[in-house]
Amino acid sequence: MLDIQHLTKVFEPGTVNEKLALENIDLHVNRGDVICMIGSNGSGKSTLFNAISGTFPITAGRILLDGKDITRMPEYRRSFDIGRIFQDPTKGTSGSMSIQDNMMLSMSKGMKGLKYSMNRKNQELFRELIRPIGLEDRLQDNVGLLSGGQRQALTLIMVCMSHPKLLLLDEHTAALDPKNARIVMELTEKYIEKEKLTCMMVTHNMQFALEFGNRLVMMDGGHIILDVSGDEKRRLSVKDLVDEFKKKRGSGYTPDNGLLT
Repeated sequence: MLDIQHLTKVFEPGTVNEKLALENIDLHVNRGDVICMIGSNGSGKSTLFNAISGTFPITAGRILLDGKDITRMPEYRRSFDIGRIFQDPTKGTSGSMSIQDNMMLSMSKGMKGLKYSMNRKNQELFRELIRPIGLEDRLQDNVGLLSGGQRQALTLIMVCMSHPKLLLLDEHTAALDPKNARIVMELTEKYIEKEKLTCMMVTHNMQFALEFGNRLVMMDGGHIILDVSGDEKRRLSVKDLVDEFKKKRGSGYTPDNGLLT
């Protein structure tokens, strides 16, 4: 489904600020995989997501989606097949537009030559989609009036409306309070199961990473140092992960508030 081959990313090459962010990454994502990505700050998780999304050109390697080489495809074209939700709840919606207009744009995504109009049928569809988050009577309210949790939940619904081949969740609950984080996460699980989505999710919660999804990938220093799935993943504990890190990297492991939470 997604094939990443020998991916390397160097920022500001040839300068005093040169930084090797990803080095020779190989990763195959199967259709239907739900992968939790863990690693301390600066390990390369978000850089990998940026490379997959096309946020910047990569230095070396190839990225294929369903067998199609998207390595040099611009970000806006990849967005037809790759949905991404960021930590910042304001990034996935337009605050100056109404809920229904935001949803209409999402419905039209990727439909070349087709134009949707706001009619009663679409309004009813939108109401049903946002009923679980209690916004069904606020279709004409501007999104900027919503709380961070409501806005992130709406972003998730909108992304799933476009039926992405791959869903990237970049710490999408990290900026929310515990109650709203739980609501958004429950909605995420519901949509992943309902839409049979292939998903990669960055999280700093190692216990959650062990419990959620079918696969766990740990990164450090721009490398993938652990990739486990199935029964092997289910048998692991947080202590096992820490011990595995020490074994793979040959060094001690210093927990920070970005990893063991």
